[in-house]
Amino acid sequence: MSTIELFSIGAGIVIALIIFLIVAKFFNLWLRARISNAPVSIVNLLAMYLRGVPNALIVDTRITAAKAGIPINTDQLEAHYLAGGEVSHVVLSLIAADKAGIPLDFNRACAIDLACKGTSKTVLEAVRTSINPKVIDCPHPDMGRGGKIDAVAKDGISLRVRARVTVRTNLDRFIGGATEETVVARVGEGIVTCIGSSASYKDVLENPDSISKLVLHKGVDAGTAFEILSIDIADIDVGENVGAKLQAEQAETDKKIAQANAEVRRAAAVAVEQEMAARTQEMRARVVESEAQIPLAMAEAFRSGNLGIMDFARYKNITADTDMRSKIAGAGNANQG
Repeated sequence: MSTIELFSIGAGIVIALIIFLIVAKFFNLWLRARISNAPVSIVNLLAMYLRGVPNALIVDTRITAAKAGIPINTDQLEAHYLAGGEVSHVVLSLIAADKAGIPLDFNRACAIDLACKGTSKTVLEAVRTSINPKVIDCPHPDMGRGGKIDAVAKDGISLRVRARVTVRTNLDRFIGGATEETVVARVGEGIVTCIGSSASYKDVLENPDSISKLVLHKGVDAGTAFEILSIDIADIDVGENVGAKLQAEQAETDKKIAQANAEVRRAAAVAVEQEMAARTQEMRARVVESEAQIPLAMAEAFRSGNLGIMDFARYKNITADTDMRSKIAGAGNANQG
């Protein structure tokens, strides 16, 4: 044999060995898919392997879909896997929706699955919630405040309410729709509005279903990923008399303001009194100053000859008589006291 013939034989043996190894590697998957009426060619299995796609996962999910009567090809499953989706969740959600009679196609299921990526939700959970409604506590227990919503009626009495909201997933609005937190916030707002518009807290206690009717009438599920089926008041308690408390606080505030104004007026009166005392002292000083001018005037009168010695003596006698009368009058008043 020539060298070319030996090379050709060797190359043929190598190629046959490679084909045998490939067939041997993927034979189990190929056979499982074939007998399950979900055939996948060896070439597709090899291509998936080269693209880094877990062919066993793709084959098993396609078999599951085929057994449930849902036609899905491997290219669709591969594309969703390479996009970062969970193909098993998508297939199981399609099966659950088909059994429940809920319209859901493969593309929408993939879109919901990708929208749930990075969250605690899954497309399978969304479909299950659409089949079996879910109950949400309002307010959420993690929000604190004793697990109840506080609202005040027009008569000033506060009520503490806890509600349970039954919802199911609206698959048409799941992508881009608001989450549970929005539903809880809107229901809480509706409860506060209903109680706040009631004339008396007794009206709410007599007809707690009025809260549910008002909140449902407002359409709080608009723009959310859920459809509210019912809102049930699980518990309602009477709280504090907030109106009386606020009035008492306002009265105390008014009292402090009045006391402050009175203190301002008292301080002004004290200032005026001190001012008048200062003016009195000033006037007394002027009197003393004027009296100090009398001896000088008398001396001048002596020098000018307008006042004689007898006039001065008579002046002294009158002064002494006046002092005596003043002292007698002061002693009499003291004895009477």
